[in-house]
Amino acid sequence: MRRKVFIALLATASLTYACQQGANKSETGETTNDSTEQTTFDTVIDGKDVKLYALQNEKLQVTLTNYGARLVSLHVKNKEGKETDVILGYDTADEFKQNASNYYGAIVGRYGNRIGNATFTLDGATYELEKNNGENSLHGGTNGVYNKVWTVEQSSDTAITLAYTSPDGEAGYPGTVTMKVTYSLTDGGLLIDYEGSTDKKTVLNLTNHAYFNLNGEGDATILDHELQIDADAITEVDETLIPTGKSLAVAGTAFDFRKPQTIGSRIDTDNEQLKVGQGYDHNFELVKGEGFRKVASVYAPKTGIEMQILTTEPGLQFYSGNFMTDSDPKGKGGKGYPFRSAFCLETQHFPDSPNQPSFPSTVLKPGEKYTSKTEYRFLVR
Repeated sequence: MRRKVFIALLATASLTYACQQGANKSETGETTNDSTEQTTFDTVIDGKDVKLYALQNEKLQVTLTNYGARLVSLHVKNKEGKETDVILGYDTADEFKQNASNYYGAIVGRYGNRIGNATFTLDGATYELEKNNGENSLHGGTNGVYNKVWTVEQSSDTAITLAYTSPDGEAGYPGTVTMKVTYSLTDGGLLIDYEGSTDKKTVLNLTNHAYFNLNGEGDATILDHELQIDADAITEVDETLIPTGKSLAVAGTAFDFRKPQTIGSRIDTDNEQLKVGQGYDHNFELVKGEGFRKVASVYAPKTGIEMQILTTEPGLQFYSGNFMTDSDPKGKGGKGYPFRSAFCLETQHFPDSPNQPSFPSTVLKPGEKYTSKTEYRFLVR
């Protein structure tokens, strides 16, 4: 019954998307939807229409929403040819709004990951950010872009571009920042292109916060997944998960994923960093490479689905679902999302970079263009 409910949702999303192909272009070039077709997903947030959109090719089916520019579903075929939704989420936009702080599938920012003490200094000026993770700021604070309704600028069967302009001072950040995110389907992959510009010197670090389970969302665990990450070191964190400024070599530790290891094989070993994160919740310092390159892969023997990650970013935050609980709100089709039933692999610059001069810079100046690219590529073996 649960499967039928979600198939119906996907079909309705496809119908809504088909109606939008007759959309007109406004004088500003933005896509305007003249259709009155509504789905059970649709709602109004902050006075703006929120809708579900669908992308599809021969290998992937994706639904997403302009609320938080977030992914809602991502269907790939498993080794038996069965369509498998590999990301967590909800059936309605209202549920995403009610549970915005878990960030399912969303674009997070202005600053993805944590900034210590919710403050940073830039050119002698100190900026106070929103505290939403103890004394720290996480994923842009309570007013982050994950909690905003984005504008759909253009769309096709296989690609969609969403835009949001964050005003000067929003969530404490300087500068009016215009950002765009384009999702496009490739031959077996989902490509995410990020762009940004500012009218005042600022910091910017965008990423997507999809929660994956390659056994299918709603499966009980990700500890059987085999993970490989091209990283020789992680960023050491303190008891509040803020970087100390030091790098720790992964060799000989539970963080060594240079060769494939199951996520659960060493997650409960006696390691201070694992104790701090209650599992994996760390930035992996990726081996430096030229441009867009493959940096990680995950394989689920149960379904035969492998996901490869390619990016231009220097870091990868690996989170093993340590703060998920049985009491969390139910997800798609009423499924529960219990402890360690999903993982996140967020391509990014390092956490707390504005306060760590030795880290790769996240400063964006007027006249510069922020760009970043990540692809989640799927195959079956």
